[in-house]
Amino acid sequence: MVRLTRIYTRGGDRGETSLGDGSRVTKHDLRVAAYGTIDETNAVLGLARLHTGDRPEIDAMLARIQNDLFDLGADLCTPEQEQPRQAPLRMVDAQVTRLEREIDALNADLPALESFILPGGTPAGAWLHLARTVARRAERLMTELSALQPVGTPALQYINRLSDHLFVLSRVVNEQGRQDVLWRPGENR
Repeated sequence: MVRLTRIYTRGGDRGETSLGDGSRVTKHDLRVAAYGTIDETNAVLGLARLHTGDRPEIDAMLARIQNDLFDLGADLCTPEQEQPRQAPLRMVDAQVTRLEREIDALNADLPALESFILPGGTPAGAWLHLARTVARRAERLMTELSALQPVGTPALQYINRLSDHLFVLSRVVNEQGRQDVLWRPGENR
């Protein structure tokens, strides 16, 4: 567990921050942007959970995902090293597999899509769509980072599966797709 006794350190007052390995980078560093966007995804999921209290199984899923997102942030904030002093927390295949199993189970009872879906429907559905789009932005940052520095395969797979999971889950909370808002191409021409 992490123990925080002091919230501010003044260490970032000049626009730099420390990574998990102790190295210093600017606060606009691509790695910081990636794990910051993971944190943003997590915050949006917290808002979605305000609307899932009547569905304890969905709320529990989102709670697990929120914890995983802290794992993912920890993974991203610690650059890969040959011989680290301490083994860093890394995403693992089992986290990706769990998302895949949940996607398959959730999607099994949904009607087939007849069109693309516009964000909306129920409050929980709308928040999950927002979380999905923030997760996609995090994925773009992570793949950009991975072109420059090593990023673990499970981390990249997890963020890719997460946006799919949130899409399917938005349909579930939209009354099994009955409250999905469908795109009607060219309808307003």
